[in-house]
Formats: sequence, C-alpha cells, structure tokens
Amino acid sequence: MKRFFSMLPAVLMFCSGLQLSGQSSLEAQDDPLFIRGVYPHLTTYAVNRPDGSFDLDHHQECGIGAVVSWAGKLWMINYAPHRPGGSEHSLYSIDDNLRMTIHPESVGGTPACRMIHPESGQLLIGPYLIDQNGKIRVISPEVMPGRLTAIARHLHHPERMVYYYDMEGMLYEADVYTLEVRKLYHNPLPGWHGKGAYTGSGLLVVANNGEDDAQEPRAHWKVSRKWKRKGFGVLAQWDGSDWEVVERNQFTDVTGPGGLRGNRSDLDPLWAIGWDHRSLRLKVLESGKWTTWLLPKAAHNNDPSHGWFTEWPRIREVHDGRWMMDMHGMFFDFPAGFSSAKSGGLRPIASHLRYIPDFTSWNDRLVLATDETSIQGNPLAGQPQSGLWFGTPADLKNWGPASGEGGPWVKDSVTAGTVSDPFHIAGYRDRLLHLQRFSRQNVELELEIDADGSGQWQSWKKVSLENYMQLVIPQDLQAEWMRIRVSADCRLTAWFHLRNSRPEKAIRPELFQGLARVEECGPDADSGLYLFPNAENRNLSVVDSASGERFELTKENLELIPVESRPALEQLLLPDLHYGVDRASAWVMQEGVRYRLPKGAGLAGRDTSRMRVVREVESERLLANIHGTFYEVPLYKVGEPPLFNLMRPVASHPFMIHDFVSWNGLLVLAAEADGESDWFKANRSSGDPLVVPVPERSSALWMGGVDDLWMLGAPSGSGGPWLENRVRSGEASDPYLIGGFANLQLELKADGDTEVVMQLDYDHQSGWVEYRKFSLKGGEPLTFRLPEELSAHWCRFLSGNSAVVSAQFNVLN
Repeated sequence: MKRFFSMLPAVLMFCSGLQLSGQSSLEAQDDPLFIRGVYPHLTTYAVNRPDGSFDLDHHQECGIGAVVSWAGKLWMINYAPHRPGGSEHSLYSIDDNLRMTIHPESVGGTPACRMIHPESGQLLIGPYLIDQNGKIRVISPEVMPGRLTAIARHLHHPERMVYYYDMEGMLYEADVYTLEVRKLYHNPLPGWHGKGAYTGSGLLVVANNGEDDAQEPRAHWKVSRKWKRKGFGVLAQWDGSDWEVVERNQFTDVTGPGGLRGNRSDLDPLWAIGWDHRSLRLKVLESGKWTTWLLPKAAHNNDPSHGWFTEWPRIREVHDGRWMMDMHGMFFDFPAGFSSAKSGGLRPIASHLRYIPDFTSWNDRLVLATDETSIQGNPLAGQPQSGLWFGTPADLKNWGPASGEGGPWVKDSVTAGTVSDPFHIAGYRDRLLHLQRFSRQNVELELEIDADGSGQWQSWKKVSLENYMQLVIPQDLQAEWMRIRVSADCRLTAWFHLRNSRPEKAIRPELFQGLARVEECGPDADSGLYLFPNAENRNLSVVDSASGERFELTKENLELIPVESRPALEQLLLPDLHYGVDRASAWVMQEGVRYRLPKGAGLAGRDTSRMRVVREVESERLLANIHGTFYEVPLYKVGEPPLFNLMRPVASHPFMIHDFVSWNGLLVLAAEADGESDWFKANRSSGDPLVVPVPERSSALWMGGVDDLWMLGAPSGSGGPWLENRVRSGEASDPYLIGGFANLQLELKADGDTEVVMQLDYDHQSGWVEYRKFSLKGGEPLTFRLPEELSAHWCRFLSGNSAVVSAQFNVLN
C-alpha cells in the first residue's frame, strides 16, 4: 500500500491540465444498456463536465446518499466526503423512460437526508425542497452550512417546520414554506459523524456513529457529564429543552413505522439501529421506554470506531407494507409493526458486497443506491463514480449467504442474576453458541427463548460452564430470540455463529460463460491486463501488462479502441502482491503475523506475480483475489494496510482473473477468454453479463454486478498451516482460515508419536480456545471430518512433541 502513495505524483501528472466546464442538464439513451441490474448511463460522478473529465483536487467521493420516488420520478443526490459549503455534486431525477436529468439548481455538498413533508406536499432531499409538480427550491449552503444527514418532523410546529441534522452535530430548524433557517445547536452531544434523526413519543432522537479515540467531555456539550464512556458514538434524545444520552454506542438510522413521512402518533414505536464490538443493536422506543435487541453481523467493514465506513444503513419500506433493514452487509426482512410485544418475523435475507447508503421501491422494482468508486487513498481509480442497482427482493437471495455472528458478551464482567439482551436466532439453519469463561469458578447459565416474539420467555436449557464449550442449537428448535441468565458473578463470552447453507457449485454458471478455466489457458496467459477508470474521460483504460499497450473501453458504446500508452499509468497499475504461496498453503501478512489460506488446484505452477491481489472495489473496503478465491477484506482507515484477520471468503473460481475494478456501476473482470464468446448486442436490455474480447489477445473483459461473485459457488480449496514442517514442542502454527468454508476434512500426519491440539479463534476477540486433541502414531495419517455445525474463523495447531508434522484441510464436494 505504501507504493500507492509514492505513485501519487505520477497520477497527478496523468490527471493534470483538466479544466472545469459547464454542467450538462440531461443524459438519455433511446435503448439503454442493462447489465445485471445496472444501467451504466445512470452512473453519477463528482463533477458533470461534457467531456467527462475530472480534477483530482475536487471531490474524491460521490456516493449516492438518498434515493426517493416522488412526483412521478426517481430522485437522488450524491455527496462529497467533506463539503459543508457545497460542491459540484448534484441533484438528479430519472423518469419512466430512464432519462436522467442533472438539475441546474444543484449545490452539492455532503447530503444524505430525505423526508416527505405531508402538510406542504414536498419532498425534502438534502438541501432541496421539491413540490408535487417537480418544482425545486434550495436552502443555500451559505444559509445552512453542514453535511446534512437527517431531516425530522418538528416537535412543536410540524405543519410548517422541520429539523435538519448534520454530521458535525449541528441541529437546525427550518420553515418549509419560507425557507427561513435557525441554528438551534452547534454540537450538543458527544461523538461525531452525525447520522440519523427522527421524532416520536414527544422526543427528537438523534444518532452519531463515531468518535475520536482521544475525545474528552467538552464544555459545549448539552448533556450531563456523569456518564462513563463505554463505547463510541451516541444515541440521544431531546424534549425540546434538555438533552439526554440514551446509549454510548455507534448508531446510524433512526426511524419508525411512519417512514419518510414521520410517525402518525406518539404511540407508534421508534427504531434505531447501531452496533458495538459484540453485535448489531436494535433499540425500540415505546411510550418513553427503550428496549434493546441484538442481531448478528455479516461482515466487519463497518466496525471502525471513527464511523466513516458506515454510510447510512437504513430501515425502509420498500413495497406495499414490506420493510427491509440493511446493516453491516446484511439485508433483513423487517416487520412493519416491530415492538417489544411483537418482535417476531425479522429474518435475514442475504449478505452483500455492494456499499448501500439508501434503497427504495420505484416502478415495481427495488432500487439500491451505492457508494462504489472512491479515490480517497485509492489511486487505482481516476475519478469517483457510483451507480444504481435495479431488481427485486427475490434477486437478493442469490447474493451472499444469510449468515452472521455476534453475541451479548465478549470477555465482559457480568453480575449474578443478569439476563442478557435478546439475541436473534430465527431464520438460520445452523446455530452454534460459543461459551467461554475467564473467571476462576464455574458458572451456571440458563438459556431462555421467546418462541414467537410475543415477549413470553421460557427456559430451554441449563449448562454448567467450566472453561469453554460449544452448544449446538437444534434445527427444529422454534425460537425468535434467545437470552442468557447468569447465576454468579463472572467474566465471559457468549458468541453465536448463525449460518445458512451455500450451494457447493456455481448457482448461475452461465453468468461466467466466456471466461476460460485455468487448465484451458496457454503458457502466455500469465501476463494479462490491468484496469483503470480514467480521469480525463469516463472510459476504462485497459493496459497490457507485458507490452504496455493501452486500450480504452468507451462508456457510450462499450467498444475497445487503441490509444496512446502512458508509462506512468502502467507503473501505477503494477500489483502489490500482499501474499505468497508455499507448499502448505497461500498466505498473507498482517502486522508480522502470517495468515494462511487455501490454494486453488488449477493455479498450481502458474506465475501469479502479475495478477491483482487486493483492490478497493466498493468504497472503503477491499476485494482480494487470492489463489482462486475472492475475499472481502475490511480496512480500519483509508490508505492503511488491509485487515486480513477479519477477511471473509466470497467464492472460489476456476478462472484466470488478472484484474478487477468497479466502473460505471459494474464490476469488471479482466480474464482469459474461452475464445468462443462475443459481446451479445442483440438484446441490450436482457440483464445478462457482457464479455468484450480484447483484440489480438486471448483476454476479455467480463462485466456484471459485484454481488454476482457469490454465484460462482461456495469457497473451496486445500491447504493448511503445516506440510511436513519440523515443529518444536508447544510451538503454535500460523493461523489458517476455516470460516466460510464448509465440508472440511482435516488430515494430520507426523513422523513420530505426538499429540496435536487444534485451537479455534471464533470471534477475533476472545483469544484461542482448545477445540480437540488428536493422538498421532508416527507415520500413520489421521483424517477427521469437521462437524457440519462447527463454525469459527481461524484455527491453529500445537504439537506436544518435536516432530515433522502435516496439518492439511480439503473441502469435500
């Protein structure tokens, strides 16, 4: 990653000489191309110049912060990373013929708020107010500066006034008729990165989702200083006079059953979603009282304490009373009447790679807004860009597995008689509870279930916890929620792994027709192509890694044309490997630790030094292609090394993929072609992937959706931490990834008698625990098939005696 920054002067030279020009007002196509849910012509950019050029000094991000159906059109806004005073970002509308208007009233900035004000008949989206005829008025950033993140109904004058909340914590009230604005507070609360706001039960509830690690109580905060900091961010409430901290954790969306129009009655509940280092947190306000419900996380991209990587996950109505929730990379079906007495029916739908700030229903289709190509700390893209995805909720079920993890406690001190918050366990096939005690004495735990979400709890099982144990929750146990009652003071972890099965083979193999399997590729296939979304126009540069020849894939008609080579660009695109391969496995390094991963069989003996390993494909999180398997890899801060210890496998593949990138809302793979496919031009609206052959080469460009990668099939491969390694007594092996891989068989072998201990890391936080001991006879292999219900992240091995030992895993089909 350090080399990225050393190349920035070359990138600046590559992008120099670009001039600002006028804003286009309309983009349209008579026969719009549709690829795997994406209309490329609806891509949004940080600037809208006629020539498609971009100035590196301006606006390094353009996520789509809000999308709303209104006045016969689909309206959306995109945002800059930090522009409270405005920017060149825009207000857009899309009509039924998919003609996109870029409105001249646009003032840009960093907006992601939206609300429908019923009394005045206006959509409020960012700083714009749009009536039912599509007439637009604007509250200027000069009048109301801020990175606007939420709009809420007014406590006292809802018929004519609203609240605007911004990332810095500023709270405004504004008259929706006169556009008069008054700042009420500059920053009344601890935390930063303000996100959500909503009115209910006579209160304005606001949320922020981050914090500076060194932040201390400040004189201007309008809350009691008696609270003790236990987390980052805040959920707080205001009665029109005084502020009160509800909880010190990271929270984003705050809403209720009234959705964008606001609750109809103060008797309606109010929902807030957030997280801590243990799990997702769903808070419910009813009649002035808050209750807490816990849910699993599918991924760890959103976890950092600064809160920058969580762009407005929402709870939204999508169609005719159907609601969905998106949080930490997982969509859930969300019951419209969710309350403490009616908490049943919440179900996981699918996990995803797409970075989704907002979603809605329009013309009977589900529409997802995205934040795709950012150039903050990402020099492998020339300009930021994001698109929309169109589909149905049913399409999501072919995305990632509806699986996640979390728990009520992680090495927490718990007092006798404590009952945990309820944890969601409904809608998962395999359910495993890891329990670990860190205090001296044994503790009795009673597990209770709410069978139907009615709030009626019953005892299910009592266990005595001595040190560590796994508890399988039977598939036939019908329960919405589980909680744990503790008999004595103790320090413990309670961590659920909740999984749904994945197909072992490709779900839609026809989506990847046109790509050649590794064994079909000739000896020259090890060179390949590199990809770069241009800054001087909206085309995609395609660079031959061997010759330096460059093509451009045009945005307008997806044709490859030869263009002048650029040595600076070629040098920039050389991959940082980040990994290696030895006899035992593939591996990556992080902070001096070697993390081991499986190898794909087809790549044995291939030169992979020219292949892209790690790249930012969705903003602020990485995709890695390591020896035949794609992984999602979180970041802690932009530009810093990847957090490989938190990676999760997406899918394995048999293809020779040299590079991958997001461009015009699409995922583009540069890979070896099978020589038989061509771009399917006959039906531009089919929604099929496109394969564009590269002239005079065996390579091609595959274009589809980023979440199509899940359809390659389940992660597979073989490898392990040891392969005939000489191991000292008590020496621990490198960690090896087993999380996300099903049907694993372990083979152990040693040249002398020894006892081998297998340890697990199940939550990235509680340390290594002993799972099983294996007694080996010298020279005799021992095979062990891991139980189907076992789920953990990393494993490692220790040998009781010094010996030459092998520990290898295979995925069984």
